[in-house]
Amino acid sequence: MALTGIKVIEATVQFGGLAPGPFAGLILADNGASVTRIDRPDALSTDVLTRGKRSLAINSKVPSGRDLLRKLIASADVLIDPFRPGIMEKLGLGPEVFLGDGKNKGLNEKLVYARIAGFPRTGPHKDMAGHDLNYIALTGALAMMPPGPSGAPTFPMNVLADFAGGGLMCAVGVLLALIERGRSGRGQVVNADMVTGARYVATFPLLHSILPTSHILGKGKPGTNTLDGGAPFYNTYECKDGMFMSVGCLEPQFFKVFIDGFSAALPKNFEFENGWRPTPDIQANKDEWPRIRAYFTKGFSTNTRDYWGKVFHGTDACAVPVLTPKEAAKNQGSPFPEFHPQVVRRDMDTLSGNPQKSTSFGDIILQPGSHTDAILREAGLSDKEIRQLSLDGALGQEAQKSARVNVKL
Repeated sequence: MALTGIKVIEATVQFGGLAPGPFAGLILADNGASVTRIDRPDALSTDVLTRGKRSLAINSKVPSGRDLLRKLIASADVLIDPFRPGIMEKLGLGPEVFLGDGKNKGLNEKLVYARIAGFPRTGPHKDMAGHDLNYIALTGALAMMPPGPSGAPTFPMNVLADFAGGGLMCAVGVLLALIERGRSGRGQVVNADMVTGARYVATFPLLHSILPTSHILGKGKPGTNTLDGGAPFYNTYECKDGMFMSVGCLEPQFFKVFIDGFSAALPKNFEFENGWRPTPDIQANKDEWPRIRAYFTKGFSTNTRDYWGKVFHGTDACAVPVLTPKEAAKNQGSPFPEFHPQVVRRDMDTLSGNPQKSTSFGDIILQPGSHTDAILREAGLSDKEIRQLSLDGALGQEAQKSARVNVKL
């Protein structure tokens, strides 16, 4: 795989690192990198982004724990730092320690030091707490989202800032830095933040929003334009069984395919405004949009989602069923199997109503510290050194058990 041989240290819940950092690590792991998570020894992890990773439990409050972290980072290719500005510096693990500061040589000048924050690290919000919703609020994208019943903008869960603008953009930065390292032989700091990243991901709609005229977004209030829920031919519709169909026939030729197939599949006794039905030529007429929407809404309610899915399957109508997460996992062509997550804490029973495990990727939840002993031995630590770290309280219980077994007092 492309990243085979690349060693990644992923700092995670040690100080509260959340989804973006682990997602960046997941992308690297899925492409062959050896990713080691740094977990808190007593952590109860509910992170599901652990596929292909290993976990090392280290107590960074203990000096020998920090020394161990420094040693591991000094031999890594990539470090993912998801913390607020200044946290790693306070631990003596800032970028200058490894990359040098212009005067002093660093411990690992080939390191790609990837930092991922919520707000920009140098802006007025840099010391503030925040979440995805706050980040996209500052990008301009949230104001463009379809409004809910109250008129307030809706938002796409935590997908846009945390994952697209955060974790994904961080991983892209890491890959670019690795390419540059191949040319220059030097590592660098990759600074990613979710506000800047989400704004970059939203480049297309943001640029259209400043055009004098835009046939893509229009200039109306949110919820009245083509891509924000205003257009009846770019929306979702509830079916007879309470499930939904997605309709996205933006182009005239696809709109024609859709309305022809839709009208032909309606019940023979279907009635709407004395037999009125939409024709291809009225698609761009916004005055007709409410009428078209009402026609589609009533029509979809006459049958089930699966019925409509079969009607449009294999056509250019741009209409497909809205699948549940469970259905999507089983959908033909899906790269991931159906998951049965387990939340595990060492020395505790499995906290799950379903003990069945994933068929291909193992447990979704990675037990913190489950690979501590193996990782330390790969790093060249002796039994005596592991024993001392354990006595110092720098390691988790898994390593302590191993130390008791492998080292005689």
